Amino acid sequence: MISLYGHNWDRHELQQHIGSLDQLAGIRLVEAADGMERGCRMLHVWTGGGLSFTVSADRALDIADCRFKGIPLAWASPVGVTHPTYYEPEGLGWLRSFAGGLLATCGLDSFGAPSRDAGEDFGLHGRVSNLPARSLGYRTYWAEEGGESRYEIEITGEVRQARVFGENLMLRRRITTRLGSNGIRIRDVVTNEGFVPQPHMILYHFNLGFPLVSAASRLHLKADETIPRDADAEAGLAEWSRLQPPTAKYREQVFRHVPAADAQGKAHVEIESPSLGIGLRWTYDKESLPYLFQWKMMGEGTYVLGIEPGNCSAVEGRATARARDDLPHLEPGESRRYTLDVEAIEYPK
Repeated sequence: MISLYGHNWDRHELQQHIGSLDQLAGIRLVEAADGMERGCRMLHVWTGGGLSFTVSADRALDIADCRFKGIPLAWASPVGVTHPTYYEPEGLGWLRSFAGGLLATCGLDSFGAPSRDAGEDFGLHGRVSNLPARSLGYRTYWAEEGGESRYEIEITGEVRQARVFGENLMLRRRITTRLGSNGIRIRDVVTNEGFVPQPHMILYHFNLGFPLVSAASRLHLKADETIPRDADAEAGLAEWSRLQPPTAKYREQVFRHVPAADAQGKAHVEIESPSLGIGLRWTYDKESLPYLFQWKMMGEGTYVLGIEPGNCSAVEGRATARARDDLPHLEPGESRRYTLDVEAIEYPK
């Protein structure tokens, strides 16, 4: 049965009420036509359960805007969606094409602060979020499970990060949801398609904004360890889970958490807005993403909470990861898999 609009429907009963399933849920591929986003392919998704979001096909199949029952969940930067043509890889240039959005993927061979490692310069957060997907696929379809029908919504694609005499890393991404759903599942496979071992760092940079983020919001996370990145974070360590109103001259605070796993090895993170009665919850395998970075930026305009699961402890950059003996590698032909569930939730009144 499909739970929708306060009623449970079977497939036949539901289809009696509509001419097309697009009336309730679907995907629409469009192309932006103005400003720095001109030429970007965008996939608009709506589930009928109050959840809608946009996937940026020309930016690693990252997720731009996201809304639940009309309420925006993601922070939008003043840069806006930007075509990868404008990417500046050096130093902090990544920030000039950082749209915010629900998800910006960082990697695939480095993330974190700019650094110089093994004679090579790496800019902020790596290249992958500024690479377009190829073999783009999207579909809606009925699936049968346990004698019941589900209407599935699926987006797939491949993102290759490669250079001559360098890395050859392939990200294969699958994003799924379904009719009536409040959740998004992201399934990634990263493969070293080169012939030598390759460093592999990946960070899932989720960006939450107003009104989900406010002084009344709370971050729920059970952590085995919490470490401030620097003196600014050290000053706010006692209140890492509490948010403030927009504050002039606020200096960002970054915390590295080691989440506690449940009996199934899952890490859980949740941001709650009591004033709205909604929240957002993440569930993922701690083994594949053992660290969670929290970007707490309570400034004016840049008013955002970052939830950032990663496979490495060094948000300070790749050189620090190597010095810390915590630089993950992929052997030739080796793959790593990552699955994250993101769910919008309503709290009982």
